[in-house]
Amino acid sequence: MLADAARTVDAPGLVIALSHRSRRTYRLDGPVAPDDAPRYELGSASKPFTGLLLAALVAAGRLRYEDSAAELLAPGHPVHPSVHAITLRHLITHTSGLPSLPADFYPQALPRWTTAPYSRYPADRVVRAFLRARPRHRPGTRWHYSNFAVSVLGHTLAAATGTPWETLLQHEVLDPLRLHGTRLRPGPPPGDAVGHRRDGRPLPALDTGGFHAAGAVRATPTDLLTFLEAHLPGTAAPTHPLTAAFADVRTPLLRRGLRHAHTHTLTWFRHPSPRGPVCFHAGATLGQQMFLGFRPDTGTALAAMCTRRVHRTDPFIATMHELLTEKL
Repeated sequence: MLADAARTVDAPGLVIALSHRSRRTYRLDGPVAPDDAPRYELGSASKPFTGLLLAALVAAGRLRYEDSAAELLAPGHPVHPSVHAITLRHLITHTSGLPSLPADFYPQALPRWTTAPYSRYPADRVVRAFLRARPRHRPGTRWHYSNFAVSVLGHTLAAATGTPWETLLQHEVLDPLRLHGTRLRPGPPPGDAVGHRRDGRPLPALDTGGFHAAGAVRATPTDLLTFLEAHLPGTAAPTHPLTAAFADVRTPLLRRGLRHAHTHTLTWFRHPSPRGPVCFHAGATLGQQMFLGFRPDTGTALAAMCTRRVHRTDPFIATMHELLTEKL
């Protein structure tokens, strides 16, 4: 099945990693052992890591989902009433009312749109854009996917704990799960996979600027399976520090999509299927694509990654979603 799925994807590099009831199967390019595979850019599939971090801090009693982001980020700073009403839960569930990206992001990004659009929009600029924002909708009333919101969440968690986001994620999520092949900054090949344009030309590693909480994670296929397996019910020991956090991120919170048939957890898209719900998240950078998903009822997890530029007609995401939803 993995070989059939791979034949539908045209990319310089493609990896499909499957875990079913703790038994792992890999479809790799070339004579590479799973443990020797490079790290891939997760793009937006980094958001489940940030969501799990938030859930871990809440489970530890250090924060509450209902905390005002503005009060944690800049106590006493004057903001629009709707901004003051935005909670940590609103930010991670894309219900904050914030746009996909700040309005002033696009003019500075256009000259570098195909190479490094985020690189000159640093963290302090993301924070300033949030504090002066005027949300389009009242927080909690509409779902609108927002890299801006999740990036603000990362900066808010850092401010609230007095710990840089990278250090916080390392201590609270990566270390407890023993994700030793996961990084939050780019490194040189062959340690990091190289992304490609549609014409096959290589691209530089993604620089996420101040949007790291929304897309900076890089991970190996084995680490990604470990991360996904840990989400399956009954996998983590009751005493594991992240057990309560995993329960939170699996729980449906809101409905969205056509006729509200699809639900959304704290950080995962959740679709129905004949054999139980499927939780997943996709990601894309300038030269790589990623799909992460798991089926709680069947003990199945799937991570797929390819190294070529995203395009709206690409079958990669649809193929992997179908593989996890209908065939596994």
